[in-house]
Amino acid sequence: MKIDLHYEISGAGKWITGRGWDQTLWKNDSLFPVNTILNNKFPNTPILVKRIDGHAAIANQKALDLAGITINTKVEGGLIEVINGKLTGIVLDNAIDLIHKVIPDWSNQQKKKFLKMAEYNLFEQGLTSISDAGVDEIDRDVFIEMYQNKELSINSYMMLFPEGGNLDYATTKGITKIGKLNIRSFKLIADGALGSRGACLHNDYSDSPHNHGYLLKDKNDMNDIADLAKEIGYQLNTHCIGDSANSVMLNIYKNVIQDTYDHRWRIEHAQVLTPSSFELFESIGVIPSVQPTHCTSDMRWAEKRLGKQRVKFAYAYNDILKKAGIIALGTDFPIENISVMETFYAAVSRKDKEGKPVEGFQIENALSRKDALMGITYWAAFSNFEEKERGSLEAGKNADFVFLTNDIMQVKESELLNTFVLRTYIDGKEVFNAK
Repeated sequence: MKIDLHYEISGAGKWITGRGWDQTLWKNDSLFPVNTILNNKFPNTPILVKRIDGHAAIANQKALDLAGITINTKVEGGLIEVINGKLTGIVLDNAIDLIHKVIPDWSNQQKKKFLKMAEYNLFEQGLTSISDAGVDEIDRDVFIEMYQNKELSINSYMMLFPEGGNLDYATTKGITKIGKLNIRSFKLIADGALGSRGACLHNDYSDSPHNHGYLLKDKNDMNDIADLAKEIGYQLNTHCIGDSANSVMLNIYKNVIQDTYDHRWRIEHAQVLTPSSFELFESIGVIPSVQPTHCTSDMRWAEKRLGKQRVKFAYAYNDILKKAGIIALGTDFPIENISVMETFYAAVSRKDKEGKPVEGFQIENALSRKDALMGITYWAAFSNFEEKERGSLEAGKNADFVFLTNDIMQVKESELLNTFVLRTYIDGKEVFNAK
């Protein structure tokens, strides 16, 4: 198990935060960890370590105390785990926010430093454009300043969390382009994750009776956000994992945008669907935005969570493509690896890095290499209203391109993960060279 930790120093004291644990890799994969060891080793230092998906976390008692969390604390759209009358330290989804509020933020100088480092990592992977799926008010202003000062050169499509000052910004500024920064969408989160059993399902989890997950927001609130997005001409992109969450949001979309031309609203992940949901992608023109490595990461336990019948409608990328006519692919970093080649490989093979299962997981839903390439280039650009600027090599478009060590359309499947980026260019300028 790999967990990345860092120390945060401020006037409020020292915190240890991190991310990366995954209980499905442990011997008893049905149970979350408890914070006993963290309490014993760090009684006076607050700790919060998120699960790999970011929808669950473990906190020690010091962090719980600073956040004012007790066994009686309740939160809508989240869970604070209590076993035998005691806090275990496990917090899910909206409950994590209670602790986030008391963690000292990085300074703008630190953020800028880390963002420059992140940009280089993106260039190294051959990424010339990114979709930043969820930015709060404070970080939004840091990004705007850096793009105004030309401190960042990667193309960024920013999705604002529809809350607080972001709502004022969106209604006042509308669609905004600042250099290579494009702001014209909201990122709404409808439910949690399948791995932490927070994804909202129509029926109970197969491995957790009487639990079908939950929505993170009231349906009326989500409908109001959709109405606002339509009013100001913003795209709405909603995180939906469970079949219930997908059904709820697709029907909200249907009611709000059915008479809107070329809205390009997206469902992010579209992970578990019902037959009727597939039809809605087609009838109302919603774009599925998926991350193929979720399939190959989750396939070890997906049937355990969903059962044999429901899992057939999960990670069904080819079936969704047939209905929607388009599918955008992404990495979902930092939940999954930043590698675009891993995304491409997972999409076409439905196998893990060791080449298993040999026949591929639900191989009928693998994408062709052409469709996978379209998903990470032209269709991704189209889903961001940027197809006239990038997504293909054509006269009049930006010269954003990469050189690879292999032809990914011809090389053997087993060699896809041995394909690396040699050089990356933005506007014809070299921004990365493997040398």
